[in-house]
Amino acid sequence: MNFRVDVWEGARIALSSLRSNRLRTVLTTVGIGVGVCTLLAIVGIIQGLNSSFAEQLGRLGSNTLQVAKFPWVMNGDWWEYRNRKDLTLDLVPALRNASEHVVAVAPTYFESAEVSFQERKLNSVLTLGTSPDYLMTSSIEMSAGRFLTDADVDNRSAVAVLGAEVVKVLFPGINPVGHRVLVDQRPYRIVGTMVERGTVLGQNMDMQVITPYPAFRGQFGSKRSPNLVLAVDSQDNIPVVQDRLTEALRRERNTRPGAPDDFAINRPDQLAGIYKQLTGALYGAATGVGLITLLVGGIGIMNIMLVSVRERTREIGVRRALGARKHTIILQFLMEAASVSAVGGAMGTAVGMGIAWLVNFLTPLAARVDPVTVAAGVGFSAVVGLLFGIWPAARAANLDPVEALRHD
Repeated sequence: MNFRVDVWEGARIALSSLRSNRLRTVLTTVGIGVGVCTLLAIVGIIQGLNSSFAEQLGRLGSNTLQVAKFPWVMNGDWWEYRNRKDLTLDLVPALRNASEHVVAVAPTYFESAEVSFQERKLNSVLTLGTSPDYLMTSSIEMSAGRFLTDADVDNRSAVAVLGAEVVKVLFPGINPVGHRVLVDQRPYRIVGTMVERGTVLGQNMDMQVITPYPAFRGQFGSKRSPNLVLAVDSQDNIPVVQDRLTEALRRERNTRPGAPDDFAINRPDQLAGIYKQLTGALYGAATGVGLITLLVGGIGIMNIMLVSVRERTREIGVRRALGARKHTIILQFLMEAASVSAVGGAMGTAVGMGIAWLVNFLTPLAARVDPVTVAAGVGFSAVVGLLFGIWPAARAANLDPVEALRHD
């Protein structure tokens, strides 16, 4: 009962003191608010980037592997990778039979090409030559028509599947299925269109044209190394499949025992590791800046509270003379510090969320703030107030009542 009375009375006195020193309260609130705002904006941007990166990796396919001549991350000399033997289509059956967990293998060729329809034209469109299995190794969904078939591959058919942005620019208001589009001046009959996929690691996945690989090789040349994209039945089986693929590739390419692999097996989760390495130091530094700013705000609270103790020394002496106990005085000043800090934290949280939203809306950077982060921002600011208010509160409680009463 006494504790509840102390809390109620301490809150009333704390709020009265804050109202009587409005300018000081506002300045202190702004100080802690800037710290929380900075920290929350940084955390919001970091969370948004992490979420965006994870989403983009998901579009690559969490249960896929890509066998290529070049690794996604080159640790050695570029010429070493350049001088490797090219991959060939003869490897497809061997990779498909390397493990029972492999469900699809799609040879894939890439070229940047001009795509046009009538007077409309698009430059630098990513053109892929692949097989029907590519549908299983990617996140493609069809919006109209169909995807490639085995008959398209066997007959070297000049057919194409268009990305959403290609359709939007070249065929506004028109269903493109059945029309012919020119890919570097060669006509392809459109058999299907893809659902919008967005951007993955800087690559616009909607600026694509997909064709059967025999037609692609006939137009752009057959002396090039394909990427062999595999789909695995479960993400848990990827390590086992990778080991089997390594054995099959070394055997098929006659790699000498003890010699290093002359191919690369790329996995989407490798990009996640690289992302953490590249951004870990940046995130640490950015978060450190936010925490330092918050520390400065906490020191400001401590300074103001010490001034408040000095100004109210006589009041403290009167309260102690009338029977107020030490913990009552401590509680009063702690509640005052926590109130200022919590209000500043709430203001900083609102501004920080606004900054994160503006960054997300006005720039390519993704930013989002979780509700848990919002609550943590306000709660953490209150904790900062309590921590930096302990010394002033203890100093106030330990004042000698007689000396305090003599203070002018």
